[in-house]
Amino acid sequence: MKIQRSNYLFLILLLIAASIAEIQGGSITCTNQNSPCFLKWPQCPSECPSQSPSSANNKVCYLNCNKPTCQPECKSKKPNCNGPGAACLDPRFIGGDGRVFYFHGKSNEHFSLVSDLNLQINARFIGTRPAGRPRDSTWIQGLGLLFDSHTFSVESTKATAWDQEVDHLKFSYDGMELEIPEGYPIMWQATENAIKVERTSNKNSALITIPEVVEISVNVVPVTKEDDRIHNYQIPTDDCFAHLEVQFRFFGLSSDVEGVLGRTYQPDFVNPAKPGVAMPVVGGENKYRTTSLLSSDCGSCVFSPAGVLTRKDSLLMSYGTLDCTRGSNSGNGLVCRK
Repeated sequence: MKIQRSNYLFLILLLIAASIAEIQGGSITCTNQNSPCFLKWPQCPSECPSQSPSSANNKVCYLNCNKPTCQPECKSKKPNCNGPGAACLDPRFIGGDGRVFYFHGKSNEHFSLVSDLNLQINARFIGTRPAGRPRDSTWIQGLGLLFDSHTFSVESTKATAWDQEVDHLKFSYDGMELEIPEGYPIMWQATENAIKVERTSNKNSALITIPEVVEISVNVVPVTKEDDRIHNYQIPTDDCFAHLEVQFRFFGLSSDVEGVLGRTYQPDFVNPAKPGVAMPVVGGENKYRTTSLLSSDCGSCVFSPAGVLTRKDSLLMSYGTLDCTRGSNSGNGLVCRK
């Protein structure tokens, strides 16, 4: 079922003045009157003077309207596959502790990436079993989100051959398919402001935001012929396995957070990935398998539709997209580890 066009046009918003930042002449401000940066106009960094990503680095001027520092920064709107919270390739994760690990799961099954008191994020895996190998080669085809009493999904659609001029993103909200027009910077936002989707390029890239909970950058890519040659995936001729590159930015996860990726944000987490191994694989298939993209029934899932974080439960920390190429100090008490 698709949202009726009259409602759909009402939901599509190109500019949400009450909740986003506005740029004029290289300066940026927050238009939400409750923000400490309301109508202050700090200058954007010279390397990202606008909210339109440049072709050189895809970075935009960003102002966190919830922080009193009101300091603009450059931020990529597309996933950084080498940053914390990333899930790319087949699939290669970078945890909240900055360490790389692989989780293969199984083709055509679903696994919980994050399960917290107020948030559940599942992934559907697609893949193939190369001849002579003991396991599937897998990629993330879709994400399912459960929060409050809502559900949301983003998926990559199947493609026989990759065509970058075709949009392969599919969205749904509370069981209804969304038709979000192609083009940057098209934005859709739910009427109750529970979630918003911003296209970060004309096709195949988007930023999904649940305010004060999570930001998710997604990008659709194929398994390329070069990847197939290097890894011998034995990709069939009728499917390029279009899949998602993903990066998560979390705000205030609880100390009980679970999931393939979520557990790496626990304050006392000890990563079982073996250091020095070229491809450290971490298990947990039985703990984190769910029955569908929008189910929270895994053995270790902690999500509850009524689950509400309190300041006591929360880690009281925003997990940003730490860039480990610039040093070891994240500014949030996190340390890059090799």
